[in-house]
Amino acid sequence: PRPLGRPHAKMVARLSKNRKKRGHVSAGHGRVGKHRKHPSGRGNAGGQHMHRIMFDKFHPGFFGKVGMRYFHKTKQQFHRPTINIDKIWTLVSAETRKKYANAGPNDKVPVIDVNAAGYFKVLGKGKLPEQPVIVKAKFFSKDAEKKIKAVGGACVLVA
Repeated sequence: PRPLGRPHAKMVARLSKNRKKRGHVSAGHGRVGKHRKHPSGRGNAGGQHMHRIMFDKFHPGFFGKVGMRYFHKTKQQFHRPTINIDKIWTLVSAETRKKYANAGPNDKVPVIDVNAAGYFKVLGKGKLPEQPVIVKAKFFSKDAEKKIKAVGGACVLVA
């Protein structure tokens, strides 16, 4: 199908290269060698035969297999969406953060359930504001756990 919008612009015949070659017998392709259709095969033909040097030189590892086969691989068991601690506070409203901003060591602190937001694992990129928080998740990286505890928070594992 043609793209929508402006109709396909055709090239003007008088500008095409072969107009200049009119009257010259072999049109720039030489008398001896001749211009033939696909003298070395189409596409990637001959990668293991006549074009081997090119494939080995510029595309090493193009042929063959690597790794183990995994029969009937189901993706859901590897589903582990991640969130970094610098984005954790975006999961609760700004009012919640202000409400608990000057919470003491014995006061209530906000609970951020990353599971409910659709994330499974908390990673440790970035900085947390100096404000204790309880984070609930299925998985925590070592860095994330260290940083959350450093601001006086807690990591709660949820099944």
